[in-house]
Amino acid sequence: MDRTTPVPGDDALDLTSTGPGTGGIAPRARFDSGLPELSLDGQWRFLLSPSPLAAPAGVGEEDFDDSGWGSIPVPSSWPMHGHGQPAYTNVVYPFPVDPPFVPDANPIGDHRRRFDVPDELLGGALLRFDGVDSAAAVWLNGRLLGTTRGSRLPTEFEVGDLLRRRDNVLAVRVAQFSAASYVEDQDMWWLPGIFRSVTLLAHPAGALRDVFVHAAFAGGRGELRVEVDGPDRELTRVSVPELDVRDLAPGVTLDAGPVRPWSAERPHLYDLVVRTPAQRVTLRVGFRTVTVEDSQIRVNGNPVLFRGVNRHEHHPDFGRAVPAQTALDELRLMKRHNLNAIRTSHYPPHPDVLRWADELGFYVIDECDLETHGFSHVGWRRNPSGDPAYRDALLDRMARMVERDKNHPSVLIWSLGNEAGVGDNLEAMAGWVKERDPSRLVHYEGDWQRAGYVDVYSRMYPSVTEVEAIGQFEEPEVDDPELDAHRRGLPFLMCEYAHAMGNGPGGLSEYQAAFESSPRLHGGFVWEWLEHGIHRTTPDGVRYDAYGGDFGEPVHDGNFVIDGLVSADRVPRPGLLDVKKVVEPVRMAVGEDWRTLSLTNLHDVSDLSEFALRWCVRDETGRRSDGGLDPVRVAPGQSATVALPAEVTGERIDGRVLTVSLVLAHAADWAPEGHEVAWCQAGRVPAQPVAPVASPAAPVSTPDGLRLGPALFDAGTGLLRCLRGLPVDGPEFGLWRAPTDNDRGTDSTAGGRRPADADVWERLGLPRLVSRTVSVESTGDGLVVVRRSGTAGRDHAVDVTYRWESDGAGLRLAVEVNPVGPWTGTWARIGIDLTLPATLTEVEWAGLGPGPKYPDTGQAQRQGWYSATVADLGVDYVRPQENGARAGVSRLRLRDPASGRELTVRGPEFSFTARPWSQRALASARHTFDLAPDGRLYLMLDHAQHGIGTASCGPGPLPRYTLTPGPARFDLWFE
Repeated sequence: MDRTTPVPGDDALDLTSTGPGTGGIAPRARFDSGLPELSLDGQWRFLLSPSPLAAPAGVGEEDFDDSGWGSIPVPSSWPMHGHGQPAYTNVVYPFPVDPPFVPDANPIGDHRRRFDVPDELLGGALLRFDGVDSAAAVWLNGRLLGTTRGSRLPTEFEVGDLLRRRDNVLAVRVAQFSAASYVEDQDMWWLPGIFRSVTLLAHPAGALRDVFVHAAFAGGRGELRVEVDGPDRELTRVSVPELDVRDLAPGVTLDAGPVRPWSAERPHLYDLVVRTPAQRVTLRVGFRTVTVEDSQIRVNGNPVLFRGVNRHEHHPDFGRAVPAQTALDELRLMKRHNLNAIRTSHYPPHPDVLRWADELGFYVIDECDLETHGFSHVGWRRNPSGDPAYRDALLDRMARMVERDKNHPSVLIWSLGNEAGVGDNLEAMAGWVKERDPSRLVHYEGDWQRAGYVDVYSRMYPSVTEVEAIGQFEEPEVDDPELDAHRRGLPFLMCEYAHAMGNGPGGLSEYQAAFESSPRLHGGFVWEWLEHGIHRTTPDGVRYDAYGGDFGEPVHDGNFVIDGLVSADRVPRPGLLDVKKVVEPVRMAVGEDWRTLSLTNLHDVSDLSEFALRWCVRDETGRRSDGGLDPVRVAPGQSATVALPAEVTGERIDGRVLTVSLVLAHAADWAPEGHEVAWCQAGRVPAQPVAPVASPAAPVSTPDGLRLGPALFDAGTGLLRCLRGLPVDGPEFGLWRAPTDNDRGTDSTAGGRRPADADVWERLGLPRLVSRTVSVESTGDGLVVVRRSGTAGRDHAVDVTYRWESDGAGLRLAVEVNPVGPWTGTWARIGIDLTLPATLTEVEWAGLGPGPKYPDTGQAQRQGWYSATVADLGVDYVRPQENGARAGVSRLRLRDPASGRELTVRGPEFSFTARPWSQRALASARHTFDLAPDGRLYLMLDHAQHGIGTASCGPGPLPRYTLTPGPARFDLWFE
């Protein structure tokens, strides 16, 4: 069809409209109507055009010829199927900030689907779109139904009078950008498409339009009222069979008698049935009440502590079209790691997620599909949050979220949105929701200094010190006394903290200790659950995760989208294991004499009756003994001490480690029987002090160098070249590590005054450290090598003295570190580096494990004896960086399985990292495929490490974990 011939409805998208969508029915709850449905998911005809002007005319007409089009699955994000490219920005808009206009180069995705309809859907029907990004116009059988706005929200159209049995034609034109894009600037990929399901719902005359269940709990009893919107209200009746509630009329408040309340710990649900002459509606409801009392959030009268996480919806192959099983498995994985709360950042999730949250037990902050963060780059001028032109659209978004999700007991808090600045529209949204649903709390973080319309005081990434002050009601005052008093009366939570980007997050323990120190503090939500990598493959077939900039975007925020506790494939990162340990809901400790076990129950509801206690004792030879302990009941918030049996106490001998585990006594929906929820240890791996050699051997000069016991040293440099036939290069003194994402970040709690650690190290020259030998001295009892390490263009240096002794079989090394000159800032580490044959692939160690640990991470690691391969030691972070250090080590053994050659290192307590590439190669790599073994093994033996922190977005390492320049001394033994 000639583009110059206008077709009615072709301009229906109205991309500059700041209002809500058009043509849809009023928002309503999502529920099982008991009536037939027809899924329209599957293969659709598809055409991508570069702009509205280039898009074909008349796509909504029944006789439009789409035979030359390709196809695409629905649901889908079209860039994930070869149509255009993904683009990532965190804050900045990928187009000029010129609301309500978007560029002419605005991709248009046209979708068409033909389908037949069974007879049971011909008596009245609704067409539901659960999610379309960003704006769409919809035609059915040639008639324009209307438009959609609010990408992560449902839109429903009345279509009963348009349907026929055969060959219905549904056409949807989707624009990537619209005026609505200005309020959808969430930190994620820009991925247009029909990414949630399209469904045809039977809705005959007499069908219920809406149901609103009010199920409260107080004093051990339930209170029930059910509101319905339908034509036969007087013939509608409600029943709850388990409670023997029958024929309850809508709108009537009933004392339901004693009920089992719903909570995240014990998420009991009742089946509620609403019967009308036309249908039987079923819902699963939970009795629970949310209140704020004495600056505390309480559920059913019990104060709650959120062990939460922010959850985006993303899949590395499908974009925003996340398969249902993947999402369900995510929630089960969260439960297995002691998480009890979800913030749906930064939009309402797929509706199934809330159903599973009800069933599995999560407290939910349900967040509106609103973010305008990009306006911060233009001084918040023309921000939609304060623009009257956007008022109706924002109210519409709030209403559609609340109405859809209002029957979920898991939803405790409605959030107005995220990082949307300030403005009257936010207050209007809060006012609407408080009138519509006063049973829940209202949250918004972005106006925390002035907002009198919220029910919780919420912050992002404050320091531990500030959190502690807030817990004591000692936060700084705001100018308005009334607003200040309002805020001081609110409970506090951190809607984002512990930015889990790359290696980290560090400092979790201190935050948790703060949360547990004050009744006002209700925990927080780690940012974030999931890395948003997109699977791509190199030309030679190596798969990797792509991030911002990998698709040629002119504006992007790099790997800032790779920040999660699990990978894009849902594989736990070390940080998730640390979170599980830090937030475990029961604290346990074994007495020094192994005679007692103390327990503190941090649950809100559970008395521990659903758990069992197990113990095991291990030594270097493996498991020695194990068994169960008598069940213990402890009221929430209380502590108890119980006696351990003589069988346990009798195992207490130096060199043994006792582990006590709290496990599920019975299988749950999210984990099997025996799943470990909490643990503690007593005893420890034996220390390996390195004493001076009693009868040290003297160095011998040979043509090959200086020989000391089993070792050969370079006579000129004093470096070790061979140890009992094993080639060695080193030790080189090390102060630097390949920067982590957190090392590269600027501490946001320091007011911009604290530069990134990586920048400090670069300025100090730590990556370019070079050494010269000052002296090599053979003495009667060993070899003393003094080397000075410095950096180009700087007059600071470090003098390192290596004192070697041998008993003929092994080597003792005493290292003395003395800074010289004007050192400032921090060091990344203090250690020595050795280069060894790559054939040493097997690793055994005694100390903390099995995973990595740094000064402020690794809370999940346990005392024990471990083995791994060199390849297994590393963590394949999407952007390569420092990783894989094992700490608290007293003995390390590297082995070549083919030849049997070994290198053993002992010491009182050190950390080690072993990898098949150098620090420099690791630091220069942008992706995992950039790293390739170079035929050597690089072994780092560290006396000290700088902490990790969360400065990628938040505080850097706390002072106690900061490594400042200074003298050091440590001993090691090699054999």
